Amino acid sequence: VDTNNTVIEQENEIVENTVSDNENELEEEEKTMYEKYAEEQFAEPKEGETIAVLHIKNYGDITVKFFDDIAPKAVENFITHAKDGYYNGVIFHRVINEFMIQGGDPQGTGYGGESIWGRGFAEELSEKLLPYRGSLCMASAGTGTSSLGSQFFITQAHYDEETAKILEQYEWPSDIIEMYKKHGGYMSLYQGYTIFGQVIDGMDVVDEIAKTKTNASDKPLEDVIIESIEVKEYKK
Repeated sequence: VDTNNTVIEQENEIVENTVSDNENELEEEEKTMYEKYAEEQFAEPKEGETIAVLHIKNYGDITVKFFDDIAPKAVENFITHAKDGYYNGVIFHRVINEFMIQGGDPQGTGYGGESIWGRGFAEELSEKLLPYRGSLCMASAGTGTSSLGSQFFITQAHYDEETAKILEQYEWPSDIIEMYKKHGGYMSLYQGYTIFGQVIDGMDVVDEIAKTKTNASDKPLEDVIIESIEVKEYKK
């Protein structure tokens, strides 16, 4: 056995690994703050993390992950309602294509529903979560009103060049605009509504729901029904 060659090969491998690690660190450092936030928001859930699957009659499934470290009350509220069957048979009562789909009101009017505590609760806002396409958000009567109950919505809007120009005019951070170009969404909702989850599968279903015909009040002409919401652990 040529031990000298073996040592040289090992040293070369150490050098290559070190260079690779340094390059990865530099790449990570070059990423902007909001790019890192976006990566975290869209990251695949970890094994065993809680997810939920919304079974939508005649449409298919929408799977979401949660941000219980940032919006614990909103996550607990949604998951508890889901497990209790509170959302079973509830419709998406407000649908606006290139904006969002909203549901969670047992009355189906947009004026009903309550939290698991029987009263409204306050927003849980964070600069780390943005209303990108597929974000799961709590509906409210207005920021600061402590009116969060059972209603939620999923943002559906794609990237729009005119919107990007408006963001630039209002001097939004350039890295937010870049992430908007990449992920779409509805940026005017930022820091106004609680984002507590993200769609990880089934955006095609969200898009199909968004295309449904609606009346003057944005209510689908044919009911879009949540048959049930299945809460389970994520498995790769």
